[in-house]
Amino acid sequence: MAVTKMEKVTLISDKRNQETILQAVQGIQNVEIRDLFQETVNNQWVETYFPDAATFDKEVKLSALENRLLKIRDAIQFIEHHGEHQQKKLHLKRKEVSLKELEENFSEEGFSRKIQETLDLKKQWEDLSVKRERLEEEEEWLTNWQNLDAVPRNFSSKKTAFSMGTIGTTNFEGFKEELQQIDDVYMEEINYTPKAVYLAYVTLGTTAPQVDELASRYGFAKEKYPYEKAPKEVLREVKEKLDTISAQQKKLSSAVGQCSGYIQEFEWVEEVTLAVAEREKIKERFVHADYLIVLQGWVDTEEKAELTKVLQESLSEEEVYLSFEAPTTDEIQQEVPTKLKNHPIVAPFELLTEMYSLPKYEEVDPTPWMTPFYLVFFGMMVADVGYGLLMLIGTILAQKLFVLPRGMKRFVQFFEILSVPSMIWGLIYSSFFGQALPKEIFGINLPFPILSTTDDVNTILILSVVFGLIQILVGLFVSAKEHLKHKEYLNAVSEGFAWQGILIGIVIALIGAMLLKNTAFVYIGAGLAIIAAICIIAVPIIQSPSKVKGAAKGAYNLYGLTGYIGDLVSYTRLMALGISGGSIGAAFNMLVAFMPPAARFSVGILLIIALHALNMFLTLLSAYVHGARLQYVEFFGKFYTGGGRAFNPLKTAEKYVNINHKKNNK
Repeated sequence: MAVTKMEKVTLISDKRNQETILQAVQGIQNVEIRDLFQETVNNQWVETYFPDAATFDKEVKLSALENRLLKIRDAIQFIEHHGEHQQKKLHLKRKEVSLKELEENFSEEGFSRKIQETLDLKKQWEDLSVKRERLEEEEEWLTNWQNLDAVPRNFSSKKTAFSMGTIGTTNFEGFKEELQQIDDVYMEEINYTPKAVYLAYVTLGTTAPQVDELASRYGFAKEKYPYEKAPKEVLREVKEKLDTISAQQKKLSSAVGQCSGYIQEFEWVEEVTLAVAEREKIKERFVHADYLIVLQGWVDTEEKAELTKVLQESLSEEEVYLSFEAPTTDEIQQEVPTKLKNHPIVAPFELLTEMYSLPKYEEVDPTPWMTPFYLVFFGMMVADVGYGLLMLIGTILAQKLFVLPRGMKRFVQFFEILSVPSMIWGLIYSSFFGQALPKEIFGINLPFPILSTTDDVNTILILSVVFGLIQILVGLFVSAKEHLKHKEYLNAVSEGFAWQGILIGIVIALIGAMLLKNTAFVYIGAGLAIIAAICIIAVPIIQSPSKVKGAAKGAYNLYGLTGYIGDLVSYTRLMALGISGGSIGAAFNMLVAFMPPAARFSVGILLIIALHALNMFLTLLSAYVHGARLQYVEFFGKFYTGGGRAFNPLKTAEKYVNINHKKNNK
């Protein structure tokens, strides 16, 4: 397959049908709504026919929806964090539903009651938490002063002054010595900490200024005592209040735990709210006249019938006008989005193309061309039957046991497919978790290894370069094919066929000189390469008004042959990574094998699992990254530009469920 052909769909209907239409379009998730008020495309008719069309104010409705989402998320988080641990907090299990089923299967009245009940409990908890925090601060302060036996205000009079506070431990001894030299002062040390000394002193009013000046010099920090009772008595009362709050919070936690069953309903309503919010955001893109709405969008040509069918199920033919038209040249250049559609085996590899850049609307989709090479390269770099088998089992179980989010499902399918070449190359290299496969089973001789990672390193190296050469030749073929499609015949020669000729000619000459020892092959290869090189130089001369500049450009293009040498060298990583992963696995096996039997079958089992898990992770990561790099740099660079805009249909968030409109028919 390739880039999907798009058509522009126009819908006109009574304003009262707005929600029905948007819900139907959102349910199939295959229509991207156009912005009819953007000036860069063919939207002049809007101002011509609807000069007084009302602008849609989405802020009020979106603000209310966002407020509801915040309440839901606060309620779920509160139940999870503060409910009793014994209560099971079950979340919504992902499943497939239709949008209609999603929006019908909840009670607005029941939800409002439950969310208010939960938020009321949250408010009570927060009030208790504020009181608890304040009392804990009081408790900490009183704990430091609990050895003060009297109420400070009882010692203050017209003739005496009472002071309490803290002083740094480093200054305390000096302050104490000087204070002892002053008459009519009584000081008591209340508490000690590593950094400060808590103390109180009583002095006559006549000497109070002198003592205060001394205390100030030594950094004495005065504190006020705000209570009528002694610290110990107040501390006891504070602890009693804290115990009361703890009991109240425990009781409240039990009530919160009873709300655990609300989580699934809250998540369901959150999904509904997110879907409604998406519809609200899109309303500013289409025309709102007095009695009707006009909206346009992009739809996959193959999905036209499905869109028509869904709308007819919701509205009669008289209630909605529907038309389709091919995009104009300007729309193709500026607006039409890119949607890829490939065979189920190829489709998961679209994520690699998306990571690089989507093709433009009329550009070739590189995914089908890249997929077979990525399969071979990934398998060659992993090359272990055991690792591939684990990937296959893990991905199959994940798809069987869970309804995965769409993005996650594609990623899992991606590795499910890659497990097959990993096992095939594991058989070729004879590697099962780094261990060599048996050469004989039940008297039957097995051909493993077909290629030995120790004895056939040069063969594997040459094979890696050969695979790289084949991919480069395919890339040049695609480049030539695309130029021919656009009737750019000279460019097809200079940027595709001629480079193929040079590379093939060099290969033929090398085979003739090094393997066949046949001069005829050498002459044929050299002749083919020379003719192709002349074409690369000649085409710019033909195309350029200045023949000198054309010749210079052609010579510079020919210098690009050095880049192809670098590209071929890059493919040697296929050999290096394939051998290194297996060697590391074998080294881990050897490490455990050297352990004493008792340790080998106890700690050794855990160790070998951990080591192979690490090696598998690093091997898969390396194969994933370096395989992608070979596609992006060595392959895409030959024919692919990218820069397309991704198709962005009106759809739901699918945070908790997958939307499948075909569920309506079940």
